[in-house]
Amino acid sequence: MFSTLRTTCALTVTTLALGATPLAAQDYSRVEIVAIPIEAGIFMLTGEGGNIGVSVGEDGVFMIDDQFAPLSEKITAVLEGLSDNPVSYLLNTHWHFDHTGGNENFGAAGAVIVAHDNVRERMSTDQFIEAFGRAVPAAPDIALPVVTFTDEVSFHFNGDTIGVMHVAAAHTDGDSLVHFENANVLHTGDVFFNGFFPFIDTGSGGSLEGMIAAVERSLELVDDDTAIMPGHGPVATRIDLLRYRDMLVEVRDTVAPLVEGGATREEVVAQNPLGELGPSWGAGFLDTMTFTGIVYDSLSAG
Repeated sequence: MFSTLRTTCALTVTTLALGATPLAAQDYSRVEIVAIPIEAGIFMLTGEGGNIGVSVGEDGVFMIDDQFAPLSEKITAVLEGLSDNPVSYLLNTHWHFDHTGGNENFGAAGAVIVAHDNVRERMSTDQFIEAFGRAVPAAPDIALPVVTFTDEVSFHFNGDTIGVMHVAAAHTDGDSLVHFENANVLHTGDVFFNGFFPFIDTGSGGSLEGMIAAVERSLELVDDDTAIMPGHGPVATRIDLLRYRDMLVEVRDTVAPLVEGGATREEVVAQNPLGELGPSWGAGFLDTMTFTGIVYDSLSAG
């Protein structure tokens, strides 16, 4: 069954790449929210934006991320088909708007929003995503996490222990891994883009070295039977995560000597040192040269 899920899950690509396009100008009318069964009572919802994780059971609904505000009604409709209960807890894996856009709606509906300390801090103030030239205004109070943590927090919910652990300076400075210990399911947030180059938000405290460390931490939590929900892309296995880790290490080992040798950002990007990885990893929203620039920014920051 899992191999079927792996091959049929549609690739979801973040709309961060839309840059400064206003949210209201995007057309969400044709977006379909699809619930993919992962394990008993656990689903991954795809649509537009980051993959949503859901646990349903006698305790209620536990949800991981919520995509964009205009999709909240569609997401709610799918959830109503899975459970008679509303969302009890909403866990944000990080602050980006393609994962937290629905916070205001679900918070108003009574969900308790939980995230790392840095997620609330960034959502409380105006932000700017340098890579895409996109200004993100502060979120309203109802959209902010009301429970925050520094390192780890656990939920004992729907017969499982859901461990949430912070990984530092990875995709951003507020990333969390979410581990369903009994079900053997891991949601990685945007630490893991399955099948393509990841976006590393260096302006929000992210770094390539932190991404590699976060993937290593993820690997410690999984085995060959673990179902992995990435932040973007199809449901994955440990083999997929290992392949992704190896790619990140190769990227670092390829670009770092150029940075250490004193080459400028423009010189390194022009060389396109990651060109050979393009056919395998460049099918997302970042081509090799754009990704090289982000890697340069990370490595040159020290």
